[in-house]
Amino acid sequence: MINKNSKIFVAGHNGLIGSSIIRKLENLNYKKIYVKSKRELDLRNQKEVYKYFLKVKPDAVILAAA
Repeated sequence: MINKNSKIFVAGHNGLIGSSIIRKLENLNYKKIYVKSKRELDLRNQKEVYKYFLKVKPDAVILAAA
């Protein structure tokens, strides 16, 4: 179950849908929202994403990247 202190990773946060999701989460007072730009984390690189998830340990992942 996700609560206000859950770690939430949002992929595609710069797009129309992703930015709307970020705004909604912030308006609902979610505290731990994680985002990475394409330059910081290439979602096509499975190893890189796996390493990032091991480090951050998100409780939920929202995929809004196209």
